[in-house]
Formats: sequence, structure tokens, C-alpha cells
Amino acid sequence: MTSSLTTGRLAAAAAHTQAALAVHAPELVAGFLAHLPEAAGTVGRRLRGALAREGLTSDDERDGTRHAFHRIEFARSGVADPVELLGDLDAPGFAAEIRNAVINLAIALARPGPVAGGDADEAAIAGERLAISGHNLHPCGRTRLGWDTCDVLAHDLEAGSTRIRFIAVRDDTHLGDDLSALYPDISPVDPGYRLQPVHAWQHALVLDRYRHLFADGTLKQVDGHLDAVPTAALRTLLLPPDADGRRHYLKVSLDIQVTSTRRSISVASTRNGPAVSRLLHRLAADEPTLLLMAETAGAAVPAGSGRDLSAILRDGLTGRLHPGEEAIAGSALPYRMRELITRHGGGPAAWLTDYTQLLLPPLLRLATAGVGLEAHLQNCLPTFVDGRPYRLALRDFAGLRLHLPRLAAAGHHVDLWPGSVVGTDDPAVMRAKLGYTAFQAHLGELVLHLDLDERAAWRIIRDVVDHTYETLGSADARADHTAFTAPTVPHKALVRMRLADNGDIYLPVENPLHG
Repeated sequence: MTSSLTTGRLAAAAAHTQAALAVHAPELVAGFLAHLPEAAGTVGRRLRGALAREGLTSDDERDGTRHAFHRIEFARSGVADPVELLGDLDAPGFAAEIRNAVINLAIALARPGPVAGGDADEAAIAGERLAISGHNLHPCGRTRLGWDTCDVLAHDLEAGSTRIRFIAVRDDTHLGDDLSALYPDISPVDPGYRLQPVHAWQHALVLDRYRHLFADGTLKQVDGHLDAVPTAALRTLLLPPDADGRRHYLKVSLDIQVTSTRRSISVASTRNGPAVSRLLHRLAADEPTLLLMAETAGAAVPAGSGRDLSAILRDGLTGRLHPGEEAIAGSALPYRMRELITRHGGGPAAWLTDYTQLLLPPLLRLATAGVGLEAHLQNCLPTFVDGRPYRLALRDFAGLRLHLPRLAAAGHHVDLWPGSVVGTDDPAVMRAKLGYTAFQAHLGELVLHLDLDERAAWRIIRDVVDHTYETLGSADARADHTAFTAPTVPHKALVRMRLADNGDIYLPVENPLHG
């Protein structure tokens, strides 16, 4: 370990992890120690940029590079322990998250890299592993609070595999779809019970947290397991192929904190997912370039928090792509762009034009209809043929926002779980969700990696926005166009959200699409 990381709480956490690795994965110790400074630097630079962007620091920014939406990229963090950047901010919980992110990023950097190949879904997950530091804007992209080192080794993205366990739930306590048919080889359950899948790590938590429900027969243990592949979302697992070769994903509760959120699943999400998926299929019927990874079933057990035993089934991509079509996880695009542009053959400007024309028009049209998709890199899997953008696969609809008055005006109705946050009467809420994710977190990241003047890049994007709205004549479309090209737009303040711990917080930032 370098001398700058030999004292303090980060050094203590690193020593604890080193001791665990020495027992459980001794082959990773040297790499872990070697990568600690790099991990601390990466987390520190992202934290420094976020603090400056959100007005939480007096940093003079002289060694930073300013980009669109008040994004500031620093060449160095300036500190050994990123927590030092918090200064006088009283945030012990956030400090623990930051250090946890450093430790887990160093572990990930020490582990073997992705193995390419496999079917469309396995290849997409291999691509996710290229984005090893996690969320491209969040300093806590590698936070896994609640897991120890052994858990990280067993279940994190780089593990390559994990397991799904099962619990039998009495019918009168089970809420939602019966997922038992998905697992024909798992031990049969007693009459009056349904099989509920549980992440292998969550299984032990459920056994302890709900001992009283096992004691009274509401829940029963079940033998057997299913091997699965973790995605970058960790709680979303790729299931083995069906008999026809198709793949599905299972999103299961995982009560640990990743980035800003504990990754259990609400009852509302299990019930809304299938309903929202049906709505999106109706609305996107005339969008041939969209490939929806529908959430087809969901179930929960409304005991305790109601979030610990939830599961959602999602369609995969295998068997749905055309010959020569490759799906790439959006988070992997910055690592694949040079190759894609070379294969495309038209240069960075032409590639960006084609990509923006794939991404934005269908999303903007859906917003006019009342759907603000959460289209950040992690939720998008664009497909390419010979480097050319071809289709856009979209997944995970739990974070979208539906403007209910617009949907109703067009004759669309969706049955949302009572109190669901996804429904809103405020168009600004819907726009903020799409605007932040599609323009700032998605296109904003790609522009940084293009060999192209940033102003020219945003001019290309603005042209696509203008052309899209020229074909839409409604008052709602005009209002959206005005909002997305306004002098300032809402930016999701990731650090302020962690400090307040009270839902989404947005701050105005200058808009490169204005003018």
C-alpha cells in the first residue's frame, strides 16, 4: 500500500479487506493493494466533480475541465482519502459509503476482466463489466453497504455467477403472479403454497428476519437452487436458457445499498412492472426501432417492510436479434465507441448523428404521449450492425415517470399500485426524469468520449431534437421542446440527495441545447 494510504479510516478498511482476501482469495491481495490508489483517485475525482457541480464546495476548479450541464472533470482528486473532500460537511453515513466504494472498486480492478462471447444476453453482461467503476456520474458507483468481502467475492458482477434460492409462501400471503412454472426442476411445494425466488444472499437475511413466519408456517424452506449470472444491477440476474433457448432475467430483492439506494423491491414495482410494460408495448407499436425488455410477471410477500421477498421477471434479448445485430450495454459504449465509429466509416459526427437519431426521437415522442423513460446508459442496450446504430433495447421501467393527464387525453389507462411514485400530474417531473437521464447522463457521457468539438456535438443533438418536434404539432410537444432547450435544465443532485436522504433533488444547470 502506498504511504498516502497507510493511516486513517480508509487504510483501516483496506487492511480489514486485505485480511479477508488473504484467507478467501489470496490471489487477489497483490492486485487489490496495487489498485487501491487508482480506486481512491477515481472515486475522489467523481466526488470532487459532483461537489463542484452541486455548489457544495469552494473548489476553484482551476485544474478541472468544464463540460456541458456544469459537468467538471478533474485530472486528480487532490487527496488520498476521498472523504477529505467533504470538508466540514457533517455526513458520517455518506463518508462510509464513499470509502466502501473505494474498497469495492479496488477489489473489482483486481479481479479477472470480462470474457466475451456467449449469446446476446451473456455478451451484454460482459460489456457491462467494462464499466468497472459503475455509474458514470455517481461517486458511489461501487458502494455495496451490507456486503462483506466474502459476499462481494461471491455475488458481485465480477463473480460471473451466483444462485437463486427459493422459499415456499402460503397462498394467502403471496401477492401477484405465480412464478413456480419457471423452475420445473425445483422441489415441489406443499398444496396451498407458492414458490418464490430469492437471491442467495437475501435468503439468509429472510431466514433471520422472518423467523416468526417460518415458525407459524406462513413461510417454508425449500431445497434446491438455480444458477444465475449477476448483471451490473446486482439484484437482476440472468436465468439459464429456456427449453427454446430464450433468456429471461429475474429482478430480486437485495437489501444492500448500491449507489444511493437500498436495492430491495417494493410491492408497487412488482405489480406496476407488467402493467407498465403492456402500456409501453401499446404506445411503442409504431416505433420499430424500440426493443422493449418487458417485465412480464411479478410477485411479492407483503410481510415486514413488504420489500424483502419481491421478484420481477423480465424478457431477455437472446433469440430476438437479427443476423449481424449486436446489443451493447449502454454503460459499455464509451469503451467500444472508437471501434464502432471505425466500423461505421463515417467519422465521429456522422456516428453521433445516427446514434442520436436512434435514441432521441422515440423517447421524445413517448414523452409527448405521457411517458418519461429513465434512459440512462444502464437502462439502454443499443444494437448495432457493422457499427451503425440499429435498434434501442430498453429495460427496467421502475424509475420512469408517467404523466397521467397526457395518457388519459390519448385514451390510455394504466392501473398503478396505490401511492406509486411513477404516476404524476406534473409534466415537469416527467421531463426531468427523461431530460436528466437521456441528455445529461447518456448523451453527455458519450460526447466526452468523441473526437469532436463539444459545441459541434451538441449542435448535432439539437438538430435532431428540433427535427423531431417539427413533426409533432401538439401543444404538449411545443411545451416539451421549449423545456428541453431552455437556458437551464434540472440536474439530479446525487450528493445532495445522499445528504438529505429524502428522494430526488434537482438543481438548475446550463443547457448546451439552448440557443
